[in-house]
Amino acid sequence: MTKPMRPDPTFYASAKLAMEAPVENFAFTIMLGKDASQHDGLAVIDLREGADTYGEIVHTVMTPTTGDEFHHFGWNACSSALSPLSGHAFLERRYLIVPGIRSSRIYIFDVKDPLDAKIHKVIEPEELFAKTGYSRPHTIHCGPEGIYVSTLGGGGEDGTDGPPGIFIMDCETFDIIGRYEMDRGPQDKHYDFWWNLPQDYMVSSEWGLPPQFENGVVPDDLLSNKYGHSIHFWDLRARKNIQTIDFGENYQMALEIRPAHDPTKSYGFCGVVVDTTNLQGAIFTWWRDEDGKWQSKKTITIDPRPEDPENLPELLKGFGAVPPLVTDIDLSLDDKYLYVACWGLGEMHQYDVSDPMNPVLAGKVELGGIARETPHPNGKPFIYGPQMVEVSRDGKRVYWTNSLYSTWDNQFYPYQEGGQMVMAHNDENGFHLAEDFYIDFPENTRAHQIRLEGGDCSTDSFCYPSA
Repeated sequence: MTKPMRPDPTFYASAKLAMEAPVENFAFTIMLGKDASQHDGLAVIDLREGADTYGEIVHTVMTPTTGDEFHHFGWNACSSALSPLSGHAFLERRYLIVPGIRSSRIYIFDVKDPLDAKIHKVIEPEELFAKTGYSRPHTIHCGPEGIYVSTLGGGGEDGTDGPPGIFIMDCETFDIIGRYEMDRGPQDKHYDFWWNLPQDYMVSSEWGLPPQFENGVVPDDLLSNKYGHSIHFWDLRARKNIQTIDFGENYQMALEIRPAHDPTKSYGFCGVVVDTTNLQGAIFTWWRDEDGKWQSKKTITIDPRPEDPENLPELLKGFGAVPPLVTDIDLSLDDKYLYVACWGLGEMHQYDVSDPMNPVLAGKVELGGIARETPHPNGKPFIYGPQMVEVSRDGKRVYWTNSLYSTWDNQFYPYQEGGQMVMAHNDENGFHLAEDFYIDFPENTRAHQIRLEGGDCSTDSFCYPSA
């Protein structure tokens, strides 16, 4: 007898149900080669407390190609499959879509058995160019009808022939379907994006065009405020830009977008790398007012730290200070805590954002950092600073890695090399590092984004309010 079909049990209709789910057993972490001559790959981390291999890399899959520069990645399917708009409720959360933002090549990894993860399919850059006119694929989000992929480049060799945007892939065959945008309005740069499915809106952000990041930060572009500083609001189904908010040209590199997980709420957060007037890092809260217009306000500022120029990389010597460099943020599923990675300072901040207009610093972990180089509590070094952050579904564990982007790593931390992943507890003792969880990645690799088995705070879109 044929078994009845049912949705993947790791799809959760609400954030509350996700928080009550079993804890994660494995993590998947991107390994990127230290330079274009090295291979990238996927590492499987054992998160089962009590296991003999807890906190160790238990499986790796390396690519046959070089120079891909893996960065962000995501699932083929997630809780958005439970949306009434979906025709894909019976998909399986099985594949990880991993793009190379330097090569424009896309790898599909089959991780159904984490200990036997393997390459399922490779999409060559020529297919992406031909079907979309875009290049440098970056952020992956699973939507009700397919896989959405943001890009950082347009056409042409340097990716500046036309603006970057979003394209959609078939979530079963992984064929590239085509561009998302029907009307992009003023949007001409790209980075992250996220949405609220029941409210039918999407928000996207901006970093810079390929010549502005591929060979490192371009100081003249930064000081003349030529990186992205706006967020864009879209009618998700109509695929149309309905409003753009400019934070101000001094708020350079508006990166990570994190809407509230509660689908009845119309607000979220965006992290800004640096304010060029004072080197501060910033978080903006954005929300929809009673008239249906989107508004934004800077609600968190993080100050730079004065430092002897002799201890600074060449790029920062003239400033005599270490900027926070806010490079990633993540929001717990209960919408209570926002985690902010200050890659330059070597700090991970925890803010209570129960009132999203008035965040309060609730905890802080110091680890790595320019000139400071704070070691892990176990005495081992943490290279660079806290970067990509991933929060467990129950909010009790916060994982992060250290690498931003190979050429940027080399600019800001010119005398360091390596990859690490750590974990912090959020419990009755506050926000603090786990001394028994420290992963040193293989030689010639660096550690970037993390995805948790069974879904995590950064990959699921919840379709229903919690009970």
